[in-house]
Amino acid sequence: MNEDILTRVQSNPKFKELVHKRTRLGWQLSILMLAIYYGFILVLAFAPNVLGASLSGGTTTVGIPVGIFIIISAFVLTGIYVRKANTEFDQLNQQIVEDAKQ
Repeated sequence: MNEDILTRVQSNPKFKELVHKRTRLGWQLSILMLAIYYGFILVLAFAPNVLGASLSGGTTTVGIPVGIFIIISAFVLTGIYVRKANTEFDQLNQQIVEDAKQ
């Protein structure tokens, strides 16, 4: 019985759509976060004076807001994934479950 349900779920076009969309979004967000993080590391490695420059002649450097941006971008990208998962992916998942019960 379980293998029959598994086969129906895996052959459902909505399941394939769910897997494709979820995988694509995961890769897109991962690549974006890696680009942000490794961009920071490359600037730090090859042009450390850029991040060490003072913003307004005081003790605050360019690196502080850049670091804050990196941290906030991780939260924002996670929020984007969670929002997409709770709306579109959950709807597709529910449709797949209903189709499998029939």
